[in-house]
Formats: sequence, C-alpha cells, structure tokens
Amino acid sequence: ASVRAGWLLRQIQTLYQIERRLREQRAGPALRAAVRASQAAPVMGRIKKALLLFKAGGRHLPRTAFGGALSYALGQWPAMINYLTDGRIELDNNLIENAIRPTAVGKKNWLFMGDAAAGETAATLYTIIENARSQGLDPEAYLTDLLTRLPALKQSDLPECTPAAWAKARKIRVA
Repeated sequence: ASVRAGWLLRQIQTLYQIERRLREQRAGPALRAAVRASQAAPVMGRIKKALLLFKAGGRHLPRTAFGGALSYALGQWPAMINYLTDGRIELDNNLIENAIRPTAVGKKNWLFMGDAAAGETAATLYTIIENARSQGLDPEAYLTDLLTRLPALKQSDLPECTPAAWAKARKIRVA
C-alpha cells in the first residue's frame, strides 16, 4: 500500500506545514482555531474520506500493517479532530514526549534505587523538576527557594509552592 500510504503522508505533511506557519506567526489559540478551520479541516476531511474508502475496499486485511493502521486511525478520529476547534491543542504530542524523554531514558538507570521508597522519592523529584521546566522556571532556583522555605511553611501554604503558583508570584512568563 505504498502509494496509498504515501498519499496519506503527504496530506499529514500539509497539516504540519500549516502548524509550522502558525508557530512562525506566534498565533494565539483563536487564530490557530480559525486557520485550522479554514485550511486544516479540508485536509482532515480528505484524509477521513480516503481512510474510509481504503477500509471499505477490503483490499487491506485488518491484520496487515496498513489495515491495522486504517482501523487505528479511524478509531482515534474523534480525538484527532479536537485540535481543529481548540487552538490550545497541538497536532501531536511531541512536546510532551520531549519533556518526558529524560525520565524515560533514565528509567533503566534508576531501577536499582535501593528500595521502593527511594524510587518513589526520585519519581516525585523528577515530576517536580519537569513541572518547573514546563512553567519556564529554572528548576535549581525554584527548588532552592522551595527547600529553604519548606521547614517554616504550614500545610495551608503548600498550594503557593507549586511551580505554577511560584511562577505567577514572581510574574515569570509560563513557557
């Protein structure tokens, strides 16, 4: 199915070109949704029509790679089209994948932390660090401040200590 797959990939490439232009323009959510409605929605319509035709043609059995891909894409379709109407949603999850890569790559290195409590502590710290990074913070500055103030804080003060609240209190622009 190389011809059909190639056509689908070219359509997907068109979607990524639209997204690249929006990033270059630093488009906000409203503009992204409007451009997607006018430019990406017709491409998505062509893709869905082609997927349905390919599947209905019966040429690609469900257990083949292409047949499985058709079934998967059609099964994910309701979630995939959400990005057309909500300008906050990305076309893919690459940003999240890149954010968690350091943790995913290091998993094997951290298998032998000593005991379960050490592993849980490490997981908590990595979560806090990645959350701080996602807020555009310097994790070292955030943790230094947090750990310095933590002994004197009451439990009711803890919501002020999240990376998002910390950034907001310091008027740091969220990345």
